Amino acid sequence: MHETATDALPGFVLADGSGRFTTHSATATAVTLVVEGRGTFPLGRQDGSDRWTVDVPGVRPGDRYHLLADGPAGPRHDFDPARPLLDPAARGIVATDSPARWTSEVVDETFDWGDGAAPTTSLDRTVLYEANVRTLTAANPHLPDELRGTYAGVAHASTIAHLHRIGVTAIELLPVHAFDTERWLRDAGRENAWGYNTLGFFAPHAAYASPAARAAGASAVLREFKGMVRLLHEAGIQVVLDVVYNHTAEEGLGGPTSSLRGLDGANRYRWATDDTYYDTTGCGNTLDTSVTATADLIVDSLRYWAREVRVDGFRFDLMAALGRDARHVFDPAHPLLERIRQHPDLRDVLVVAEPWDVGPDGWRTGAFGAGTSEWNDGFRNTVRQFWLTDIAEERRLGAPRTGIGALAGALTGSRHLFGAERGPLAGVGFVTAHDGFTLLDLVSYDRKHNEANGEENRDGSDDNRSFNHGVEGRTEDRGVRAARGRSMRNLFGTLLLSAGVPMITAGDERSRTQHGNNNAYVVSDDLTPVDWSDDEDAESMTNTVAELTRLRAAHPALRPSRFGVEGQETPSASRMTWYGPDGGPMTVEAWDQPIHRAVQYYVESTPEHEPEDRVLVVVHGSGRTRDLVLPVREDVVGYRLAWSSEKHRDHRRLRPAGQVFTAYGPGIHVFEVE
Repeated sequence: MHETATDALPGFVLADGSGRFTTHSATATAVTLVVEGRGTFPLGRQDGSDRWTVDVPGVRPGDRYHLLADGPAGPRHDFDPARPLLDPAARGIVATDSPARWTSEVVDETFDWGDGAAPTTSLDRTVLYEANVRTLTAANPHLPDELRGTYAGVAHASTIAHLHRIGVTAIELLPVHAFDTERWLRDAGRENAWGYNTLGFFAPHAAYASPAARAAGASAVLREFKGMVRLLHEAGIQVVLDVVYNHTAEEGLGGPTSSLRGLDGANRYRWATDDTYYDTTGCGNTLDTSVTATADLIVDSLRYWAREVRVDGFRFDLMAALGRDARHVFDPAHPLLERIRQHPDLRDVLVVAEPWDVGPDGWRTGAFGAGTSEWNDGFRNTVRQFWLTDIAEERRLGAPRTGIGALAGALTGSRHLFGAERGPLAGVGFVTAHDGFTLLDLVSYDRKHNEANGEENRDGSDDNRSFNHGVEGRTEDRGVRAARGRSMRNLFGTLLLSAGVPMITAGDERSRTQHGNNNAYVVSDDLTPVDWSDDEDAESMTNTVAELTRLRAAHPALRPSRFGVEGQETPSASRMTWYGPDGGPMTVEAWDQPIHRAVQYYVESTPEHEPEDRVLVVVHGSGRTRDLVLPVREDVVGYRLAWSSEKHRDHRRLRPAGQVFTAYGPGIHVFEVE
């Protein structure tokens, strides 16, 4: 399909006092638009295609409307000509008291964007910050009550000041497309707090708007969202949306039919041969992206948010599901994936994949090709293993099972996953994310504690690679608290000193806890908000993150854009030399033998856009004290400690090459080279 930047979007387009409405259905025999207070308008099918349109005179922002659809009967169809349906491309979705629960609303899309341009932070300088709109500011005392937990709260001066303080360049918002709580959760009196249950792909979630905007209607909700984007852009912060295009809130067969199922269900969802849904998401249904109309809807939604709302990028939930063909087999060259990378409206946006789903052969990390960055779950697992479960094992058994080789691969960008062609920026490194333990809980609990979820602790992962440091949960023991703080600094240090794109989970820099819950998607606000108090531990960790992001920004050697090629000078790559604890070259045996667990990583930039830079990173992955000899090189006078996960180190004096540096426990240390 040939596409241009002027391709019309579906839904309502207003012009000259009239509205043209467009939707798509391959299987309907009749589609009707009902505009409250204005009448009923049958849609006409265009030349035997799946495109249905109608012109509606006098329609204006604030008008509410729904669709009615009729069509054939059968196990894959769910037509009911009396059932109100949401417009799949509605720009506004509002709650109602009717059995349908939701209806569409026409919006005023005009907005004053000002004269400022969107920030253009290069990917090597990008620091992502994953946040939930509600919980980011729900407990922020610097905000008026009515702005806490809202889009306006995200863009409040105090929020922006905090993001600047910790070096964030892009905020990644958990789903903000209009979403619903799953029916079984509602029946249990619970709420979906994360938003991975989309009602409509074009409308911002109204409950995240301020009370005044909600009262004023969908147009005001959209204006508040755009205002958030404008203010963040003016502050130099990009906006990335976590988007859920793999399934919808219509759930499994027999679930609530609110939109696509009642309009074109046989054509939009994946089906098994026995007329049940073929589900690779674990959410009851999976959209069939091998169908052109479904792929069009996704691309049009992305275009709308990128072009009209001016967001800077997207993180795709369970993106492997979007790359499955008509046989349900993942294809890295899937037409939809190619369109996302190549459409003129999307070429400049950041594309981040969660590179798996729960279907057959669903783990696809490293498979998404040029132009896409991917969540690097291997990085997460390796870093947690090295700094937590290996240290716990050393305490218990006297020695861990693994050496330092895997951590070195993670530190340098996971070349084995992404290859020379894609480079280290293909990987988004993270230690925690919205699902799983917070950073503080990762060092405070050996086991998940999800009792508050009401599922008898059966939900959530059991593979946490966590370490409670001797006490399960909260403690006043100073030794345990100090060890936990060191481990958190080691985890943050590895994240922010590694090649690739780092992602911080909101609140980790404030020592946020969920009290051991590693699946807090249904947990109330009192358990999950970011802690904005003046807590000493929180302030200390915030300062740590600020120091690390400043260090990362100052040293291009730590953030290469390319992998080097042996025997060649590769611009914007980094030349790496590895030294053992004795200051000599790292030996083959030392990489994997658990008894070593120490390495010195000397890294030099190969300048392209910035001055030449050299850094020495020393990693010591053992609880035992160890002396390390700083490497002797002809081009080095000495080393000055710039950051250490050990507190109270001397950061001023120049240490000559060949001097002994004592590591007093598990730690990571960064030296600037002179």
